[in-house]
Amino acid sequence: MGNILGKEESLDFLNTYRNLLRIAGDMALPDDKAKVKKHIGDAVAKNGYGKDVYGFNFLLRTMHTALVVADEIGLKRSSILAVLLSPLVMNGSCDIAGIEKDFGADTANIIRGLTKTYELYEKNAAIDNENFRTLLFSFAEDVRVILIIIAERLYLMRMAKFIENEDYRLQIAAEASYLYAPLSHKLGLYKIKSELEDLSLKFRDRETYDFIKSKLNETKRSRDKYIAEFIAPVEAKLKEMGLNFDIKGRTKSIHSIHNKLLKQKIEFERIYDLFAIRVILDTPLEKEKAECWQVYSVVTDMYQPNPKRMKDWLSVPKSNGYESLHTTVMGPEGRWVEVQIRTKRMDEIAEKGLAAHWKYKGLKGENGLDDWLSNVREVLEHKDSSPTDLINDFKMDLYDDEIFVFTPKGDLFKLPKDATVLDFAFAIHTKIGSKCISAKINGKNVSIRHKLQSGDQVDILTSPNQTPKQDWLNIAVTSKARVKIKQSLKEQSSKQVEFAKELIHRRFKNRKIDEDESKLMRLIKKMGYKTVTDFYTAIAQENLDVNTVIDNYLEQEKKEQELADHTDRSVENYYSSIPAEEFSTKEDVLVIDKNLTGIEYSLAKCCNPIYGDDIFGFVSSQGIKIHRTNCPNAPSMFKRYGYRIVKSRWAGKSGANYPVTLKVVGHDDIGIVTNITSIISKENGMTLRAINVDSKDGLFQGSITVMLSDTSVMDGLIKKLKAVKGVKQVSRY
Repeated sequence: MGNILGKEESLDFLNTYRNLLRIAGDMALPDDKAKVKKHIGDAVAKNGYGKDVYGFNFLLRTMHTALVVADEIGLKRSSILAVLLSPLVMNGSCDIAGIEKDFGADTANIIRGLTKTYELYEKNAAIDNENFRTLLFSFAEDVRVILIIIAERLYLMRMAKFIENEDYRLQIAAEASYLYAPLSHKLGLYKIKSELEDLSLKFRDRETYDFIKSKLNETKRSRDKYIAEFIAPVEAKLKEMGLNFDIKGRTKSIHSIHNKLLKQKIEFERIYDLFAIRVILDTPLEKEKAECWQVYSVVTDMYQPNPKRMKDWLSVPKSNGYESLHTTVMGPEGRWVEVQIRTKRMDEIAEKGLAAHWKYKGLKGENGLDDWLSNVREVLEHKDSSPTDLINDFKMDLYDDEIFVFTPKGDLFKLPKDATVLDFAFAIHTKIGSKCISAKINGKNVSIRHKLQSGDQVDILTSPNQTPKQDWLNIAVTSKARVKIKQSLKEQSSKQVEFAKELIHRRFKNRKIDEDESKLMRLIKKMGYKTVTDFYTAIAQENLDVNTVIDNYLEQEKKEQELADHTDRSVENYYSSIPAEEFSTKEDVLVIDKNLTGIEYSLAKCCNPIYGDDIFGFVSSQGIKIHRTNCPNAPSMFKRYGYRIVKSRWAGKSGANYPVTLKVVGHDDIGIVTNITSIISKENGMTLRAINVDSKDGLFQGSITVMLSDTSVMDGLIKKLKAVKGVKQVSRY
């Protein structure tokens, strides 16, 4: 391997290879090892391995991904072999028929799915809305394909600090946040989901990441002391009962703490639930539920529980197989503490998701997830839905908490939180959804808009005259219901358009008028209709009279003819009054996407970026908006609209002044405002635009808006303000 790997890389390869053999050894067939070595050796001899787009050695990347697949996800022989051999099929070192002969059809099929997804990244390094469908098809055909892709993403995120191209680093961090972390969550890979989110935050907003990490380090000693005090009496009681268990405190992820800070808009010191206590029982399958409830009884006897924050995933597990009992109790010092109770089997499923679930329940997986995957396939089969709608509808299903509801016969259905009667009707059957008019819940009549609660018994009421309506899209939240409604509306619209077209053609003929398609199109545009379909729909729904349309058509035809006659007579006196185009020689301050300049953009008001900030562009209906990468809205934009993100960077020199608002906190001193304004007035090229001061309980708090040129000037100002006597804190809003 020396010819394709350096000294350190060779050592890394050998260690990874040994670990892989140790973990996967008992899964392999007797001659698998020799065959894989031969295939890889042949590829090396043909120079089949090179560097990938990120600058990593492809052989090493493949080996590390295989280790994640085997060790951290727990997939078996076919998946591990597919990871190791798929690059060889793609670079032409061997063909899929040879792989199928040597390693079986299952391995070959996974490679076919992987090849499809890898081809997407070759065409476009980012997953955008056009190829999102293809990615999901591979996923829906064999869920192991997406598990392998997640494993590779995890490896890339762990190695992202070595990627020299900053755009690539930001790109994979964004994808990890808005696509692969939610997918990991849906598939039950909670540990991987948390790591992807934390690493994504680290590369997209290093300042926030480092701040939370340092705060966690500062508070570690007091947190450990509190956890020990909380655990001690519980541990003693469980031992007295003769239970086999492990109990520990687990600090919440940096990403989840960041979300809490944003959501609750509070200081770090005011977050109490920085950790959760986890009790893991070692018990036989038949005793699992009984012993989990015993532990629950012990904990809630010692500490007052919050009844609103009790979650029972023992009785009804999540669709991805997650089983656990969660409760929040009032611990010492009046602090709320989350306690998670589960068994070793449940914990393995929570860590390794689907793969561990298969280990216990068989290869098919849990029915809830099978249903969800069937729904994904069904949604994908309707090619009418636009890729943008597909992304938005699909992602709605990824992170949502689940509720469970029953039919009158007692059949159980799992739906996302906030699902309505309409969603439930479509979950039962498309025909029932399309004819749904209301429902009875626990004997009480409710509308199709009614939001369901866990435990509801729902009896759907239908009418043969009912059809899906446009406003149903504001009621339904599940992707299945929304896709079916859109499909039905499109079919209705198509019938209406055909009816209206036939009607207008007949009226033109009756009035003996020659119909000119181009003239009709100009009239439709002039009448303010955005699409031809909207125009014909208005006629079909009798919101627009056909005779009025024909009268307008004749009037327009008359005016166009008069204008044409006038133009013919005066053409020799006609000259252009349009001024020559002016070209600007001023250098662009921003470069957007692939070194494009001269594109219109505006700076987002939610985060007020200034020259020097780490930024990204967001394609909105008002053009491209430039945001800071640590903008409070960035996580939501990357998660929901990642395909509309464009790379942006500052170029040249700062050519303008930008507004920056600073928050200043200090002791209430009559001279503090004077000192602050004095500093700003002495700074060259800086203007004070606004100052707002509030004083309470001996503390001064103010917001100051200044106009300045770039981040270096801002950092210098912050440093000077922090040096003012009495100032305790200066931060940017």
